[in-house]
Amino acid sequence: FAPRGRYRRSRAAGVRPLAGVTFSLVARDDDGTLGVAVASKFLGVGALVPAARAGAGALATQALANLRYRPDGLTLLGDGRGADDVVTELTRRDPDRDHRQLGVVDSGGAASTYTGAHCLPWAGGRIGPGWAAQGNILTGPEVIDAVADEWVHSTGAFATRLVGALLAGDRAGGDARGRQSAALLVVQAGGGYGGGSDVLVDLRADDHPDPVVELGRLRELHELLFTRPDPADCLPL
Repeated sequence: FAPRGRYRRSRAAGVRPLAGVTFSLVARDDDGTLGVAVASKFLGVGALVPAARAGAGALATQALANLRYRPDGLTLLGDGRGADDVVTELTRRDPDRDHRQLGVVDSGGAASTYTGAHCLPWAGGRIGPGWAAQGNILTGPEVIDAVADEWVHSTGAFATRLVGALLAGDRAGGDARGRQSAALLVVQAGGGYGGGSDVLVDLRADDHPDPVVELGRLRELHELLFTRPDPADCLPL
């Protein structure tokens, strides 16, 4: 089916971005697994943009990224607040909200995206059932369209689909300044190494000439080494 969602765009400039100038996809799988895929012309974007908590929700904070959105947003999601409510609450109390960009998906699959009026162009986002895609300083809206289209029409493993959607956006133009880093964060209750955590996938290409492709390689390696029928079969560290 054709992806449906709404655009929220900003073409105003006026502030030098400090972190997370990027494009991202926040999503929920049908089984409740949550994840964020992100790419940027910025060093180590995975250390700044994505956040997710199993059973609560996931988010991406970017543009002039407010890193408080991560713990505060997860707390709100953990308290049962919906995606729209979380975006409203985080931005309401932020005096620099016009320079922020945010995507949120809650545990029930409701999605919300926010682009401040002064994010650098092109900036905007789209949402659909269980997903929010957003980006700033992109070559144009075709980047978010490509991410959304690939996500909606793809099948297979959740983490692989996230990387595939990110690659589609990258190949559609991506960040207008170039490429540097990409990251993938996926959480699932008890899905971590040996069942000892909820972090199913946490992979980063922090400084690479083609980071989304490198992230895909890491994802394939992760699947080979970590995805096993019995958690007791995990390889020793």
